[in-house]
Amino acid sequence: MSVYIDNAKLPYRDMVMCHMVADTMDELTNMADRIGISCRWLQNKPGRVPHFDVCLSKRRLAVNAGAIEIERRELAMFLAKWKKDSVTTEKGAN
Repeated sequence: MSVYIDNAKLPYRDMVMCHMVADTMDELTNMADRIGISCRWLQNKPGRVPHFDVCLSKRRLAVNAGAIEIERRELAMFLAKWKKDSVTTEKGAN
């Protein structure tokens, strides 16, 4: 199980942001807490992969704390797998 952080450089106000995702919600929120990101910033809309938008200074902290750096295409593969697993889990619940 791991936390991943992509190499996106997306402008937001006066910051540059990337995305942080994880294999589990606990890992994601634990990393956010560890690097000083409030859980109120969690992006967790229905049907979307839970993630944090992370500024570059927090990205460095996450990497230093063990987050795995990934390319944007690897993030896309993670998102596709998450969606597939999510649909499989929903079907199994019926």
